[in-house]
Amino acid sequence: MTIAALAPLAVAVPFLGAALAFVLIRRPGAQRRVSMGALTLTLALEVLVLASVWHSGPVAINLGGWLPPFGIVMVADQFSSLLLVISSAVSLAVLVFAAGQGAADGEERGPVSVFHPTYLILVAGVSNAFLAGDLFNLYVGFEILLTASYVLMTLGGTGSRIRAGVTYVVVSVVSSLLFLIAIAMIYGATGTVNLADLAVKLGSLESGTQHLLHIMLLVAFGIKAAVFPLSFWLPDSYPTAPAPVTAVFAGLLTKVGVYAIIRTETLLFPTDHFNAVLLVAALLTMIIGILGAVAQTDIKRMLSFTLVSHIGYMVFGVALSSALGLAAAVFYVIHHITVQTSLFMVAGLVERRGGSSSIARLGGLAKLSPVLAVLYFVPAMNLSGIPPFSGFLGKLGLLQAGVAQGTGLAYVLVVGAVVASLLTLLVMARVWNRVFWRSTADAEDPEPVLLATAPDASGGRSMRALRTSKYVDATQGRYAGNNEIPILPPLMVYSTMALVALGVAMSVFAGPLFDLSRDAADSMLARTPYIEAVLGSGAGAR
Repeated sequence: MTIAALAPLAVAVPFLGAALAFVLIRRPGAQRRVSMGALTLTLALEVLVLASVWHSGPVAINLGGWLPPFGIVMVADQFSSLLLVISSAVSLAVLVFAAGQGAADGEERGPVSVFHPTYLILVAGVSNAFLAGDLFNLYVGFEILLTASYVLMTLGGTGSRIRAGVTYVVVSVVSSLLFLIAIAMIYGATGTVNLADLAVKLGSLESGTQHLLHIMLLVAFGIKAAVFPLSFWLPDSYPTAPAPVTAVFAGLLTKVGVYAIIRTETLLFPTDHFNAVLLVAALLTMIIGILGAVAQTDIKRMLSFTLVSHIGYMVFGVALSSALGLAAAVFYVIHHITVQTSLFMVAGLVERRGGSSSIARLGGLAKLSPVLAVLYFVPAMNLSGIPPFSGFLGKLGLLQAGVAQGTGLAYVLVVGAVVASLLTLLVMARVWNRVFWRSTADAEDPEPVLLATAPDASGGRSMRALRTSKYVDATQGRYAGNNEIPILPPLMVYSTMALVALGVAMSVFAGPLFDLSRDAADSMLARTPYIEAVLGSGAGAR
């Protein structure tokens, strides 16, 4: 038994933690400790699994004693193990962020008490999807995500959240139905849903049947990954959720769809029949997504559109079908999970400190909260692709792969990627200039808390911050009658700092991380290591 055989615990531990957290539903403090402990243990186990498969290659774990292709199999390879580690690290940071918010708000009872068990179920669903060795178990992972994410999105029961939740659920159910129909058709055509077994058998089907099955899976996963024109639902759904929920959704949920696209494109359909279609979809996703961001005046909606845009970079790398392109796509997925999540966490801090997420109503935050300004600036430049950050390195790898491809469409994608990157920088700079750099007096109808803490004519402050750890909610504080201003909860700030630091660390250690991404890409393109890990030696040659 190898350490990699512990991979199913990445699903089991969050489920067990969710059960215990639900039992402790009337004890919020104990809930937070259980949830953090479960995710910390999960992360530690996943680091061991990643270290085990880094050089040994994929490892298959058969559940229930049933051998493949008949039983349930979970497969840990370089790609899935790397995603497990990054997703759990990000989930832990967001959980600490949420714990700080909950403790500061004093939400001891009510529907918010279901947050922790539901959050852990969401993490379990993500892990299950990454480890799934068959299409039906992948479908189960998506359904776990759907159930948990709907509950998280509608916490508080406000009208806007319910409306966004309904849209999200309808779109998710449609994509899940398409996925389930595709699974039924694949099973009818091949007699199996095991991914390794399908990699062997799909090639013997007629080309028309292969193309139909391929299209069905691409559409289903394209909706979940928010690939244009199937991305219309995302900007209206994510911004309405609570700040921690929006952050984890932005970082992880669309990446599960991207993971499914990468896994099926490399393992089940290694041909290049639809590469041109994927390249066009990648280009439209990048450009239309970032143009949507340019038109926004709300930080969270703007970040939602940038999220859509940068999915296009990942699809670009997959569609190139080259080792360099796929390695750059893997690297960019890891980078984007971290940076996009940290930006949404910063947006939550901005809304809490400034009382709004509207760019028009904010100003002067660089002077009022220099730490918050730094926490925004670093991931914003990273996402924009400014050297020497990991965003620049990932985009550079994609551009090199596109130039190496040498086709006219690839060159168009290279130009499109550069344009989208420049527009991303424009969007990030506009937020910096208006929210952080300009004075509060220049803002349109500024929030009361900003006016209350702005420098007065004599150079002093009309209100001073109390040097205490107590948080005063910006929406409830009395801005003219006392000396209190909103102080951000330390846990929220420290967790955001940790995630921003992780994004910087990816830049510092970009060499080893890109080497791991290249190893993962080579293994996926070879297909044989995965197939033989599941079906046994010699199966890949069938």
